[in-house]
Amino acid sequence: MMFLAILCDAPRPWQIFFQDPATITMNSLIDLHHDIMFFLILIIIFVAYFLVKILTDFTFKEVNNELPSSLTHNTFIEIIWTTIPSVILFIIAIPSFSLLYLMDELKHPEVTLKVIGHQWYWSYEYHDPKFEEVLPMLEHESRMISEDDLTVGSFRLLEAEPSLLLPTDTNIRILITSDDVLHSWAVPSFAIKMDAVPGRLNQVFLNISRPGVFYGQCSEICGINHAFMPITIVANNFRDYL
Repeated sequence: MMFLAILCDAPRPWQIFFQDPATITMNSLIDLHHDIMFFLILIIIFVAYFLVKILTDFTFKEVNNELPSSLTHNTFIEIIWTTIPSVILFIIAIPSFSLLYLMDELKHPEVTLKVIGHQWYWSYEYHDPKFEEVLPMLEHESRMISEDDLTVGSFRLLEAEPSLLLPTDTNIRILITSDDVLHSWAVPSFAIKMDAVPGRLNQVFLNISRPGVFYGQCSEICGINHAFMPITIVANNFRDYL
């Protein structure tokens, strides 16, 4: 079995932007973020302009409004500053709801993966009903590699062994639960952050668009070793996956 993982998607020092997307969902999230940021910048400029104008025109040193207007209400202005924000929110809501629907949609899963959170490691069970003769039900525990065992180029607190192996361009259904307390299975490049709740199965859809090595961590404070529950995923095309 051969794996040609050539990309590593992990957080970088002083990183403030998103990790490189590896799913359509993550691509859509980044696009939505940029679109909303456009409106946000316009609003910030608009509000900042009026704040500066008020500070410069109405100061204690030079009073320019010695005869202030007796007008207390303006129906037209009230309508304008209520309607415009409502329209902006409506414009933002359309792609937001579309993306939420996309994230919840499950498209004919070909592989089912069950993720179980433990204190303090992950265990995986995955089964492919279409290729059950080649890939029977597999179960394994994935634990963090200690700092003393890391090789050159490895990421501290992010490497887990054995890695979770997943195929690219394949519809994957992920069932997430916990064996003890609340955990959260989070992989930034996949736009996945799903809580692992004891006694409950949460479901998320995944289709990896490119091969690579992807990293994540538990994102729910789950006890003393919460920081030592990394997720390491190796994704390759289906032939290499089998």
